[in-house]
Amino acid sequence: MSQANQAVQEKKTDKELYDYQQGAISQIFEKFDSEREDYHLLYQLPTGGGKTVIFSEMVRQYLKNHKKKVLIMTHRVELCNQTSKMLDGFGVTNKVVNSKANLDDQAEYSCFVAMVETLNNRLNDNMLDISDVGLVIIDEAHYNSFTKLFKFFEKSFILGVTATPLSSNKELPMKDNYDELITGETIENLIENEFLARAETYAYDMGLTSLEVGSNGDYTVKSSEDLYSSPAMLQKLIDAYKKHSLGKKTLIFNNGINTSISVYYAFREADLPIMHLDNTATKKQRKQILQWFHETPNAILTSVSILTTGFDEPTIDTIILNRATKSLTLYYQMIGRGSRILNNKSKFTTIDLGNNLYRFGPWGADLDWQLIFKSPNWYTDRIKDDEVIESTFKHDLSDEVKEEFSKSEDTYFDIRQTYKDAVAKGESSKVVLERSIAHHAKICIENSEDVYDAIALAKLLKDDINQRIETYAKCISKSTYNFLKWLKDDYQKKLNSYLRTNFDEVFEQIHGYPPED
Repeated sequence: MSQANQAVQEKKTDKELYDYQQGAISQIFEKFDSEREDYHLLYQLPTGGGKTVIFSEMVRQYLKNHKKKVLIMTHRVELCNQTSKMLDGFGVTNKVVNSKANLDDQAEYSCFVAMVETLNNRLNDNMLDISDVGLVIIDEAHYNSFTKLFKFFEKSFILGVTATPLSSNKELPMKDNYDELITGETIENLIENEFLARAETYAYDMGLTSLEVGSNGDYTVKSSEDLYSSPAMLQKLIDAYKKHSLGKKTLIFNNGINTSISVYYAFREADLPIMHLDNTATKKQRKQILQWFHETPNAILTSVSILTTGFDEPTIDTIILNRATKSLTLYYQMIGRGSRILNNKSKFTTIDLGNNLYRFGPWGADLDWQLIFKSPNWYTDRIKDDEVIESTFKHDLSDEVKEEFSKSEDTYFDIRQTYKDAVAKGESSKVVLERSIAHHAKICIENSEDVYDAIALAKLLKDDINQRIETYAKCISKSTYNFLKWLKDDYQKKLNSYLRTNFDEVFEQIHGYPPED
């Protein structure tokens, strides 16, 4: 039975820890006592599980029982300040080593909190004395910016903490820098015991094959912005928000500042309460925007990746992933922003507009972190690519269009299967589109009194026609812009011509009597 599965306790002060947090501290100290002094240990705990609480209490206990000093490293200024505050709450006097810090009084401190880049500069300039640092704690250890500092701490016990023990750089796996991984409570356990809220996910089937992958292994900002800033995608985002989360506090993640700004204007035009935040905002602007977001019940905040770490807003009801990512860590961080519990909040909504659910599985699924730590490539090589994901989509008419075709039992037509069947019989690939046109004509005629009604209905099929043509083009491996445009125009003409020529005959086949004159 897991430690979190014991009775849920009320936490009265900063210094009172939950059972599973106490258990983690005992496990880590056991390694500290039994392993060599320069052992590198990695500890995994989901976002919202209280990693900062755990290592703050560890620091308190360590300083009480050892004569050596502690150094905590973070990669972001917000995390630096939050960590320092948390340590204060545990009664640990600490000094923040930022670019403005005066280090003349460093001898008076036994605990330092530092930004990785600043620390690197100070250590290279011999400005900080680290000769008696016995414990180094690295927050968000999956970022690779920390590894360059390891050479300074060859006699220190290093504890890395992360929610996702998968390196942000494929070339530098975490197993090369850490001797062992200890896993904490699972997301499912934390949900079951009311430490985290449960995600209800609405995933949309998205066509993402226009996205390009950059040198960092994730989708490029440029290709993401081209796709997600388009009017069609902005409309899809607004429709999804209105359908699932209208009036609820919502955080939107985008890949690129321009997309976020486009989202901001699109929502404003739709008269929805929205603000935009990116890393160009001043401290004052950021504070004002986050204050507004905190105080406004139906606030919508559109952002880039600035709020994936070190940002806690338990009042969030909905997370929208208005982007695709190939990073498991980023996927977990983004959704984790909605998982904080509050009063009677036990669930939150996730809207996925990037096929991320299909790529990684549900947030909180039972991942084997030990396997991922030991064989990161085994895991990353098994993440499905977009072609594979999209080959399983069943594209049908949208709900609004479907209402106009209510007399048709089956509005779906499987282009891929029709193509496979045609190839197997040695038929020309042209028959695929002929059969598709016949199917479109049939559903138009089923829902019409005369040929004019049917041609009017055919106009509503534009999106479905485009989808079928794009699938067909992939089957025959031809997809230049001009070729697709010609195919789509030709299809519409042939569908109208088919309706004019065959309306009476098909109508009689369906109803058993001819149409009225």
